[in-house]
Amino acid sequence: MDEAQELTELEELGLEDEPAPYIEILFEDDDVVAIHKPAALLVHRSYLARRERFFAMQLTRDKVGCHVFPVHRLDRPTSGILLFAKSSEMAKALCEQFASHTIDKEYLAIVRGNMYDAATLDYALKVELDELGDKDVDPNKAAQNAVTSYRPILNSEIPFASGRYATSRYALVHLSPHTGRKHQLRRHMAHLRHPILGDTTHGDGKQNKFFRDHFGVNRLWLIAKKLSFNHPRTGERVHIETELEQEWLDLFEGLGWQEEALSNANNAIQIADN
Repeated sequence: MDEAQELTELEELGLEDEPAPYIEILFEDDDVVAIHKPAALLVHRSYLARRERFFAMQLTRDKVGCHVFPVHRLDRPTSGILLFAKSSEMAKALCEQFASHTIDKEYLAIVRGNMYDAATLDYALKVELDELGDKDVDPNKAAQNAVTSYRPILNSEIPFASGRYATSRYALVHLSPHTGRKHQLRRHMAHLRHPILGDTTHGDGKQNKFFRDHFGVNRLWLIAKKLSFNHPRTGERVHIETELEQEWLDLFEGLGWQEEALSNANNAIQIADN
């Protein structure tokens, strides 16, 4: 589609004046660029996104002034670190790292219920098929291995009913996927009966509604917080970390998590990771 056709279509949909979301560059050199992707932004164009005007890949390309190649997925409702390569050669090298699981990914999530024990979940997942995009994929394909490490950071109990209980309990959880299956973190936490808040596909609808109404924010509470990889040209280990959006900090206050508790919890995570 050329620019004139695209503008005409956007005008028909009433989207021509929609402001572009802000893209923050977290790391950039001659070979790679990492951004902070806002929640609700698609990574790239797809046949399902006719009504969308902005995409992370195009916004990043325009900001850095060259074509960029996506090397991994980040679900549309998930915010945080998204990595691109600046050439097909570097993209191939990075994709190989993702495939061989040598890239470390760390997430934070808000989940239903209090959690106390850290563990690693090894629970195979059936392929989630898209009705159109995966129409040629065998629906009986065997489940794929999927492994996630999880570690509770803080728990909260607020004096508001969100179902049959008089109070509502939540946890801030550190998640590290060791495999890259579709919706892996969301499906694994749902399997543990601690679904991620705001997950409309695998989560708790009643809790989502309460959380949305009580805190006034409608989003998936999952963020790609840290990413570590070997630079595809130099081999040097690169560590990238992004900041939490303000809505996370506002939510922490509403859940009773003060700055000191969060700082102590973050220090504990860093010590455990070293």
